[in-house]
Amino acid sequence: MRSTATVLVYSDDANTREQVRLAAGRRPAADVPPVEFLECATLPAVLKALDEGGVDVCVLDGETAPAGGMGVCRQIKDEIFDCPPVLLLIGRPQDAWLATWSRAEAAVTLPVEPVEFAQSLAALLRRRLSVGA
Repeated sequence: MRSTATVLVYSDDANTREQVRLAAGRRPAADVPPVEFLECATLPAVLKALDEGGVDVCVLDGETAPAGGMGVCRQIKDEIFDCPPVLLLIGRPQDAWLATWSRAEAAVTLPVEPVEFAQSLAALLRRRLSVGA
């Protein structure tokens, strides 16, 4: 097992980024490595981080402005080779169809519910790390 996994968290709201960090904890599940967070508040920061590589999962806030997580997800799926899986934070359950349109692998609603979030993040980490192994 790798020593750590890198999770990119994109939100213009520091409180949302904190919710993500707290919900995931140091290790979202016993069978995945501990996570390190790379926080981004702007689209250029996200694109730079993904271009540099090493990101295992992206958590994108669909409520971020001006570049919302759904549009960012669709953009990175088109532009980033071997794009990491995306966990999208959506404002309401009815927005799940938009998460599908954006090509996100998973979606959870805001505010972040810790158990649901950790399970979704762990599933994406398992998938990414088993492919990369």
